Amino acid sequence: MALLRFFKTPKHQRFGYIPRYWNPEKEELLERVKRAKGAGQGDTDAIKSRIRGGFKSRGGYVTNDSRARQTARSNMILVIVIFALIVVSYLALGIYLPKILQYLE
Repeated sequence: MALLRFFKTPKHQRFGYIPRYWNPEKEELLERVKRAKGAGQGDTDAIKSRIRGGFKSRGGYVTNDSRARQTARSNMILVIVIFALIVVSYLALGIYLPKILQYLE
């Protein structure tokens, strides 16, 4: 069927707008100032927006840096606990295994 086509089908057109300059920090600053002015006037929508924006910017109450520190700390505690259990079990087997074998004989 493809051999019988004489003309190419048109392809979709793309929107190729490229902005000349965009400063995300300035835009975020203006948004925060707008929220602060609204919250200062007692606007409930502005207060809700401020709370929602705080959760979005920080990812809840935990930042990525503190999350990485918490993960590293918990991993270190896990390694220490596993090492301590291995040492205690080795000592326990060294001390009590001969006595257990004597009772079994």
